[in-house]
Amino acid sequence: MTPLRRIWGLMYRHLTLFRRSWPRLLDLAYWPVLQMCIWGFTSSFFAARLGASAGGITIAALLGGVLLWEMALRSHLGFAVTFMEEIWSRNLGHIFISPLRPWELIAALVAMSMIRMLLGVLPAATLAALLYHFNLLSVGPVIVLFAANLMMMGWWIALGCISLILAQGGGAETLVWSMLVGLAPLAAVYYPVSVMPHWLQAIALSLPAAHVFEGLRAAVRFGVVRWDHLAWAFGLNAAWLTGATLLFWQQFQAARRNGALMNIGE
Repeated sequence: MTPLRRIWGLMYRHLTLFRRSWPRLLDLAYWPVLQMCIWGFTSSFFAARLGASAGGITIAALLGGVLLWEMALRSHLGFAVTFMEEIWSRNLGHIFISPLRPWELIAALVAMSMIRMLLGVLPAATLAALLYHFNLLSVGPVIVLFAANLMMMGWWIALGCISLILAQGGGAETLVWSMLVGLAPLAAVYYPVSVMPHWLQAIALSLPAAHVFEGLRAAVRFGVVRWDHLAWAFGLNAAWLTGATLLFWQQFQAARRNGALMNIGE
């Protein structure tokens, strides 16, 4: 059996769950659509008081930030929840009795996170276009680079959470729901980094998301691509992703030696 078939086998297991459970599909789109409604009406309120030109920029900046941040959240949750479903079903030890390798598991989790992200964000993006006349693609082709960086950030944070679950057991599962959300104030989703205290700006700029959203605002307001911010985002993602992967490998090997893969979550 080739690696691609093993990766597809794990993906197929989770895709089958979606096919047989409409509540799972509804859950993917529920929060992104709710966020879009809240921030869409909020941006419309501000736009009505700022005038046509400034109002259009406000809507684009806020709704673009909401959609991109949901990409990070859905990628993170898609990666981590897919892994946790193997724990909840007591299947984690079984899949590693099979020839599946750890890197193949990560590849399957990445693929599933992308699928889950698209199923969650596309309805919200459609709603933004219909209700608020905002098209995320109007930012330009650079939006693909912004989205890629935020998805990568979601992956390495999820890898870190998974590593803690392997090390500490099911008690660390709550970090999956709170870790990325807790970083939102530092991600500069709705406001520039410059409004933060000076000591906090350096911390914020150590996160790829802050560079992505600074670049998004520059693209929306001035129509320019801040390649410096994109370069920093890719570089930081590479560094954080490398560290998270090494941490996962270390904790996976420890869990395998200790027999934790068979009883984790119990």
